[in-house]
Amino acid sequence: MKTAALNMVPKHLQSYVVEQEYDRYTEVDQQVWRHVLHRNYHFLKDVAHPAYVDGMRKTGISLDHIPRVEEMNHCLQPFDWGAVTIDGFIPAVVFFDFQAHGLLPIATDIRKPEHIDYTPAPDIIHEAAGHAPILSDEWYANYVKRFGQIGRRAFATKEEHEVFEAIRAYSKVMEDPVATEEEVRIAKEILDGKQAAVKYVSEAEQISRLYWWTVEYGLIGNLKNPLLYGAGLLSSIEESRYCLTDAVSKRPFSLEEMIQTGFDITKKQPQLFVCESFDQLFASVERFSERMAYRVGGEEALDKALRSGATSMLVYSSGLQVTGTLSSLVHSDVGKAVFFRMEGPTALCWNDRELEGHGTSSHAEGFSSPIGRLLGESRPLELFTEGDLEAIGVQRGRMSHLAMEGGITIEGCLTHSIHRDGKLLLLSFSQCTISQNGRTLFQTEEGTFDMAVGAKIVSAFAGVADPESFQNK
Repeated sequence: MKTAALNMVPKHLQSYVVEQEYDRYTEVDQQVWRHVLHRNYHFLKDVAHPAYVDGMRKTGISLDHIPRVEEMNHCLQPFDWGAVTIDGFIPAVVFFDFQAHGLLPIATDIRKPEHIDYTPAPDIIHEAAGHAPILSDEWYANYVKRFGQIGRRAFATKEEHEVFEAIRAYSKVMEDPVATEEEVRIAKEILDGKQAAVKYVSEAEQISRLYWWTVEYGLIGNLKNPLLYGAGLLSSIEESRYCLTDAVSKRPFSLEEMIQTGFDITKKQPQLFVCESFDQLFASVERFSERMAYRVGGEEALDKALRSGATSMLVYSSGLQVTGTLSSLVHSDVGKAVFFRMEGPTALCWNDRELEGHGTSSHAEGFSSPIGRLLGESRPLELFTEGDLEAIGVQRGRMSHLAMEGGITIEGCLTHSIHRDGKLLLLSFSQCTISQNGRTLFQTEEGTFDMAVGAKIVSAFAGVADPESFQNK
């Protein structure tokens, strides 16, 4: 399966794909599948979204045996989707990236008999029998794909990354056949502690909540007699029934309420949200994207990138894309970011393609650059031609002096410049020093200074501009 799957998976996602190893499923595993699927199907056929019944057959799901994912992949193709096998929990950004490419990531493990009603760990019952059937509905399939395209750009925080790792550890130990009750208890305590340490709700957490209350635990129709479409409900014997009782509050679909409502994957949900149609889902994720860093840019986007502590991309108004881990910002007297530093491997791109000579091998130790306009110039520097640069004394082979907003000054010998589509992207200087109001930001001893050009940061988001180059060197 892995060889076939890799043919349709982008290179930067291939490391997450594993073999299904179908022969390793035991008769007990097959019995677990049959038990859950038969009980669920006979109940859900009357209370699930109409696409569920036909979707089971159309997406290659049998009640009697664990599906072969390569067969599911073939069955999903008429709906412009595919399926690949992965090893359990993967980072949210990666999960959304698979979905953005129309690929349903399916965990190969199956729950233990003692967790037959529900497990927080991703397993093949949840991924295959939960997610796949409703993808046969065109509007819903488009929603999940669009969600992936937006969700993969969302910034999380360092603390939330730690929560993810704790969730993954807890889920693994729960499904480990040799794990003791003490080990499960300790893993849960660690998870609780990490969750308690989260004080800031990031855009990644908010969009994860939207995903949870729709794709995972969504209801559709009217408040009195809603139908199930969320994968978490369709794959759980216990919760599919419980969710329709009066014990669970049915809330009208509300983007604002959903992104403000957290969830606990280890417990039954106390409330669920009912959408009127899948059109409503599509509109909600588009509305949410309007407030994200990749759409807003500016100071807010930079702050989110800094909080994330992870690989992200900054986009200048010139079109230059800088991919790396933002480590610090330098601000002007009025609090505007005028200089940034990235640590570790960094790459410079344009139009989602790496600029020659500016990949991670050239910027292995990081990258830094100013943000803003030349002091006293109404026209942004990215619009300067070679002739314009010469007019202000910036000429190849000669020492130059640039004074920028926020007290940033650059002195050095211009060695190279890069233009694309009539815009100046980069100026490279030797013998360079950079300072802000007397504070040194870059010294000659540090080597060539490649100065990114752009009046402002117009976008920032999690991930990289050219993943095939950035992650495969």
